[in-house]
Amino acid sequence: MLKFAIILVVVCVMFRWAFGQWPWQMLSTKPTRGQAVFNARKLLRVEDGASREQILAAHKRLIAMVHPDKGGSNASVHEANDARDLLLAELPDRGVDIGGDLPPSQD
Repeated sequence: MLKFAIILVVVCVMFRWAFGQWPWQMLSTKPTRGQAVFNARKLLRVEDGASREQILAAHKRLIAMVHPDKGGSNASVHEANDARDLLLAELPDRGVDIGGDLPPSQD
């Protein structure tokens, strides 16, 4: 039994050396974009379909609580900023005219 345990440890260490991560880390899945958006909404405490102003206000409230000057950490601020950026990127571009209103060229 001891031989099996030693062999298992050696195999795990070799796997870590070869692939840069432990064998059990290969089993976990990366979160999808939908899960990331859900977690961002949960962190900022905004509803699905929140407007740009609501997202920015929620971000401002969260930053006021987790800022390092208020006893928070830099990691918390970065997490809040990432959540804000993700939710703002998910907003549809309302009122944006992609074609633009350029007059026809006079050639």
